[in-house]
Amino acid sequence: MRALRLHPTDMLYAFGDIHGDLEKLDELLESLPLEKDDRLVFLGDYIDRGPDSVGVIDRLIELGSEYECVFLLGNHESMFLDFLGWTDEAYFGGDAFLMNGGDRTLAGYGYFDRVETSRESFRLPKAHEDFLLGLVLSHVEGDYLFVHAGLSLDHLRCGDLAYALRKSRPEDLLWNRTAGDLPHDLGITMIYGHTPNEDFGVRWNCPFSIGVDTGAVYGGPLTAIRLPDEAVFQV
Repeated sequence: MRALRLHPTDMLYAFGDIHGDLEKLDELLESLPLEKDDRLVFLGDYIDRGPDSVGVIDRLIELGSEYECVFLLGNHESMFLDFLGWTDEAYFGGDAFLMNGGDRTLAGYGYFDRVETSRESFRLPKAHEDFLLGLVLSHVEGDYLFVHAGLSLDHLRCGDLAYALRKSRPEDLLWNRTAGDLPHDLGITMIYGHTPNEDFGVRWNCPFSIGVDTGAVYGGPLTAIRLPDEAVFQV
């Protein structure tokens, strides 16, 4: 968890699940009225299912050199890292990676074109490896908590955000599809991705949460929300 003060003259933009759609990401970035001191938070699921996961990660790495950025771990990055053999309590589900669109990510890295085809012989580009291993599970800034999916349902009413985060397992933060629809007493608004609405709209549950995965990879828009004015930008 990383905590920063939200400066009154600066804006923060949080981005929903990209899933390899570099074209939509570039269009969305071009549409934003970004200033040099604005900050960007990406909520995870940069890879899988879409056409250019490798290009998306390249673009995010580039953005990290231009703006102050926070990159969260999504469940798809968790599965990918587990599939590749990395060990961490936040990396799991690798056995389901291919059936969740991971084959398109691997194809983008040339995984299936190698002479030596063992999983152990595969290596990511160093910059991509560093990026993926540096992803974080949560971020707190100003009046907002950023997570990929949600929090532990057992601690939404504990009244202590730090405690709720400590007690939330990686499974809660990466996979929960219920917490965003519920009230809590944690004193923040949770900004999350992971769970699109059937109509691909923003999931408004103010003041408790706002879900900004709007199903870009399924034909919905890619969404960013600007904070603290909560203006929505979509392509």
